[in-house]
Amino acid sequence: MLETAGLTTHYGRIPALKGIDLRIDPGELVALVGANGAGKTTLLRTLSGVQRVTSGRVLFEGADITTAPPDRRVRLGIAQVPEGRQVFGPLSVEDNLLLGAYLRPHRDAEAALGRMYGMFPALAERRTSPAGMLSGGQQQMLAIGRALMAAPRLLLLDEPSMGLAPRLVAEIFAAIRALREAGITIFLVDQNARAALAIADRGYVLETGQIVLAGTGRELAANDAVKQAYLGL
Repeated sequence: MLETAGLTTHYGRIPALKGIDLRIDPGELVALVGANGAGKTTLLRTLSGVQRVTSGRVLFEGADITTAPPDRRVRLGIAQVPEGRQVFGPLSVEDNLLLGAYLRPHRDAEAALGRMYGMFPALAERRTSPAGMLSGGQQQMLAIGRALMAAPRLLLLDEPSMGLAPRLVAEIFAAIRALREAGITIFLVDQNARAALAIADRGYVLETGQIVLAGTGRELAANDAVKQAYLGL
């Protein structure tokens, strides 16, 4: 579904990604793990078109989207849940969700809204509340729901468990598993490497802008270097 070849990007003169080669197949949940500052968020921003590619290519379903703007990527079926949730605090829960469907016909958006409330009942209970008044876990549910309102085929998830209590982390990862089972392809970035690799079909390890390891989720979770660096073992 998505493939990169020799992907690089810079912040000014500083290289942030250095020749990234990866692939994500339809229906897969692929995890990306690495330390803070490794370039994980930069990679997601580059895939969604927010960060400009310096060299290399990005292919989505065989089409070259290397220079495509973010809105075209959303139309093609790529949606990102950003790090830190970034909900629109003064707007209601329902308005936040509807903003995610701005490219869809009204009737489709209304149907999608019902599905989001079915998936996240806590949002249905707070549908008229300002998003800024939600708990961290509810805001994360809202950020995921907002992205799903665009009917993506590829969902980019950036640190969905960040700052959440263990119980809420379990709920978020249960929702991610349910999305994968529903057929949505997912590229997951999370500091909780243990939880991310536990549900991943495949994974990559990113260090200083370069992929240094790749394998199935189980293989990476059992790798001694990964266990020492990211799993605290």
